[in-house]
Amino acid sequence: MKKDKKRFYSIILCSDLTGKFRSFRIYKHILKTCLTIFIIITLSITGFSVFFIQQYIKMNKELVDLEDVLRENRLQKIEIERFAQKIRDFDVQMVRLEKFDKKLRIITALEDSGNPSLLKKWGMGGSDKWEMTEFSAALEKDSLRGIKKLYKDLEQLRLQANLREVSFQELDEFFKDQTSFLSSIPSIWPTRGWITSKFGYRNSPFTGLKEMHKGLDIATRMSSPIISPADGVVIRVTRNHGFGNMLEVDHGYGIITRYGHNSKHLLKVGDRVKRGQIIAMVGSTGRSTGPHLHYEVIVKGVQVNPLKYILEDES
Repeated sequence: MKKDKKRFYSIILCSDLTGKFRSFRIYKHILKTCLTIFIIITLSITGFSVFFIQQYIKMNKELVDLEDVLRENRLQKIEIERFAQKIRDFDVQMVRLEKFDKKLRIITALEDSGNPSLLKKWGMGGSDKWEMTEFSAALEKDSLRGIKKLYKDLEQLRLQANLREVSFQELDEFFKDQTSFLSSIPSIWPTRGWITSKFGYRNSPFTGLKEMHKGLDIATRMSSPIISPADGVVIRVTRNHGFGNMLEVDHGYGIITRYGHNSKHLLKVGDRVKRGQIIAMVGSTGRSTGPHLHYEVIVKGVQVNPLKYILEDES
């Protein structure tokens, strides 16, 4: 390469095959400009490459950290939801205890105990009914608020549990030396089946008119056993136009139970019975649309709702 000191560079190329020479001239200012542009582009590409690589590495690290945080949040959310489920289960148990407590007090006539302030608190109930969707939404919006709500409901349930404990202590004191009375309470189901008609006003299945139904109708299979819900003495075994084959048991303390539409009686007047003893078989005698037991509880001559006395879960 021959350098022209004035305006341009001369470049001479020689071919090995032909031996001919070719020459090119490049002006100095054009060559300098091209070199400058090349250097700028190279430096720019290198700089941008380094910058983007750094950003990529940084974003990857942040993404990993974000995934860890999200995973931890999901685990925490699952644990809190499990905790909330346990609170709901506890709340359901407290409601069942409250109903059980109420039934015991009706049976023992302790509704008007000497602790009126305690009675007022019985109706407070447990925690608010938890809905998983509502809780999750609250948690996503404000985790701290959701956790505070959990602790608030736990405190509420703790207070209610304390009240229930005091109430059962009072009942326990009453039940001491009350063995005879308790054995006379019709506290279990006389048969197992489906309640087709409850105590209270209903439309008659025969006339369609409104009438007072003074017992429970429990539908079940023909000849299913009917058991005595309490100790007592059989005082009546008869045939009735409405109830068909009917049986009555006197449990003492002014309490009588009545069983109608029976297919068969296993006892006679004067027989003593124990709670859980089979006394008759389910039938469809008298005015009946199908096999079922008509069951009544009579206290001092007045029919009352049998469900108030049954302490077991629904049949």
